[in-house]
Amino acid sequence: MSYSIKSSVFIVCILMSSLGLALEKLPHKPEIQLASRYQANIAISDYLVSEKLDGVRARWDGRQLITRGGHIVNAPAWFIDGFPKQVLDGELWIARNRFDEVSAIVRSKIADEIKWKSVTFQVFDLPMSPKTFAERYEQLRQIVNESTSPFLFFIAQKQLANKHQLRQWLDDVEAQEGEGLMLHHKQARYEHKRSKNLLKLKKVYDAEARVVEHIEGRGKYQGMLGAMLMETSNGIRFKLGSGLSDELRQNPPPIGSLVTYQYYGITKKGKPRFASFLRMRASRP
Repeated sequence: MSYSIKSSVFIVCILMSSLGLALEKLPHKPEIQLASRYQANIAISDYLVSEKLDGVRARWDGRQLITRGGHIVNAPAWFIDGFPKQVLDGELWIARNRFDEVSAIVRSKIADEIKWKSVTFQVFDLPMSPKTFAERYEQLRQIVNESTSPFLFFIAQKQLANKHQLRQWLDDVEAQEGEGLMLHHKQARYEHKRSKNLLKLKKVYDAEARVVEHIEGRGKYQGMLGAMLMETSNGIRFKLGSGLSDELRQNPPPIGSLVTYQYYGITKKGKPRFASFLRMRASRP
C-alpha cells in the first residue's frame, strides 16, 4: 500500500511536469495596507496626497509580482527585468478609466507580450521598511530613479495646504476620468492591515435603477438573495450586491421596483463603479 501511494504521487508529479504545471505552491496572500475612508476632521498638512490609480494592486517580492489575492502574475521576463530587490507595493496600470483592460492582461494565464507593453508598475510604498511614510517616499523615489526598467514608476505625492486645494485637485482628477485621491499620513509606519493613516477620497454619486432579476446567493448567502440585476433608465444593466443587509437578502425589493444606489463614477461601458445599495425608493401616493 505504501509503495502504491508513493507510485501514485510520482505519477501525478510526472503528469504535472509534462503539462507544464508549476509544482511550487502559490505564495500566501500578502498582508497589504488597506485604506480607510476620508475623514473631514483631519489636518491636510499632515498628509502627502497622490492620485488613486484604477489598476490592479500588486506586490513585487523581489523576484515576482503577486496580486493581493496571492496569485503570481504571469508577467513577461522583460517586463520585470531591472526591478529592484526591495519589496514594493503598487498598481499595474495602463491609463485612467482602463481598469477592465489591464485586469484582463494581468489575470491572463498566458502573457500577451504585445499587450503587456502598454502596462506599467506604478509603486507607492515600501511595505517592509520601518520608516515613516515621508521617509519611505523619498527612498522609493531613489530606488525607482536608479532602476533600469522602463516599466517601473513611482506615484508622485503632493503636499497640499488646505481642504480647498484637496477638493480642487479631486475635481481636476475626476474631470480627467481619474478615480480619486489617496492621503498618506507623513509620520505613519506601514501597517499590514486596514489603516486609519491611509485614506481614500472619491466623490460619491447616487442614482436610481429598476430591479429586473433576483440572483441567488452562494456560500453564507445560500438560500437568500446574492445580488440583483439592475437596469438604468437608459438600458444599462449591472449587478448590485454590495450594501445589502441580511434582512433585505431574505426579503428583497420586488422585481420592477426602483432602488437608489450609490457609486463612484462610470466605466467606459456606462456601468457604475463600486455600486452599493442605498435604499428603496419611497412609494408614491
